[in-house]
Amino acid sequence: MSNGQDKIVTPQATQSVLRESSLPTVKLFSRGKVRDVYEAGPDHLLVVATDRLSAFDVVMEQGIPDKGRVLTELSCFWFDRLKDSVKSHFITAGVGQFPAEFAPYGDQLAGRSMLVLKAQPFPIECIVRGYLSGSGWKDYRATGGVCGIKLPAGLEESSKLDPPIFTPSTKATTGHDENITWDQMVAAIGPEPAAELRQRSLDVYQRARDYAEGRGIIIADTKFEWGLRGDEIILIDEVLTPDSSRFWPREGYQPGRAQPSYDKQFVRDYLESTGWNKQPPPPPLPSEVVRKTSEKYREAYLRLTGSPLD
Repeated sequence: MSNGQDKIVTPQATQSVLRESSLPTVKLFSRGKVRDVYEAGPDHLLVVATDRLSAFDVVMEQGIPDKGRVLTELSCFWFDRLKDSVKSHFITAGVGQFPAEFAPYGDQLAGRSMLVLKAQPFPIECIVRGYLSGSGWKDYRATGGVCGIKLPAGLEESSKLDPPIFTPSTKATTGHDENITWDQMVAAIGPEPAAELRQRSLDVYQRARDYAEGRGIIIADTKFEWGLRGDEIILIDEVLTPDSSRFWPREGYQPGRAQPSYDKQFVRDYLESTGWNKQPPPPPLPSEVVRKTSEKYREAYLRLTGSPLD
């Protein structure tokens, strides 16, 4: 469709899905797997979280209802909660406060867009792991450590890591990010910025982890992005969402197995069952998989904020 909005029928309601934004009178800055970013003057950007979903680095043909709204509104929640200790690029999510050129597109932007400060991103994904899962678990089984960090013998899948560990990766614009060692990060950006990003990332993770556990969610791991604005390091991109984090329900947590999660696991599980070769084009997603994935994103928002998605 010309404006990128599809209609998906679920058992609950007919929901509008924004798979791709269309703001023809505004300059597009970039289009990623999930976000469309627009110029908003010399010092600002407008970030639009669409309902696109990527799995195994391939963007699905169907969007997930409410996904972009959850990513945006949950990021706004965290930026506000952390603002006393962490400066970020976030300015406002209020459509009425956006520059005038965005006024004609309020129907696309409401609830899923943020006006942010421009910053120069560090070329590093700052990953903090509080539990042993995903690629970290695979690395541990092969090497006894994660990204060159030696860990105690005998850990199980989903074991808690105390203290949490910092494991950087490259930031790929296409394809897979690749885990790197601490020494590689230092070589890429220098020892002082590397140490600063590590400490800031660990601090934010531990603060968020303590809060989330009180809301019934374990943040198993998460990734942060940081940027430079002049000489100041600020938190950028999204923060502590189901796309950037592994959220588990605290109830029923048990090491020694994979945990249920509040993210796109329904999509991954379905795709694995099809025999798909993980190359474009992806197979179409059944409506039940789309519905359950949407429900998980909304449930994560409800649990963390205490309010349903409006």
